[in-house]
Amino acid sequence: MDISGMPAPPRAEAQSRTEALRAATVALEATFLDEMLKAARFGEPRNAFGGGEGEAQFSSFLRQEHARALAENGGIGIAESIFEAMKDRIHD
Repeated sequence: MDISGMPAPPRAEAQSRTEALRAATVALEATFLDEMLKAARFGEPRNAFGGGEGEAQFSSFLRQEHARALAENGGIGIAESIFEAMKDRIHD
């Protein structure tokens, strides 16, 4: 349904589903990349700000943002592969 309460036209609904699928596949790739960066110890604190638990927490935010940015800019192709495999199924 659109803002007026009327059912969305089929084309608009398909567009919305396609955008939702694209967002979900990018989020999945970002999560995967975050785990890979974590395993590679990317963003691990180097005691640059005195160390401690707070620095460890904020470095994980940095790693997550790096992973998200990578995924949104093409990443390693996981999102695109999954999107292409599933996009025809969302119109069924």
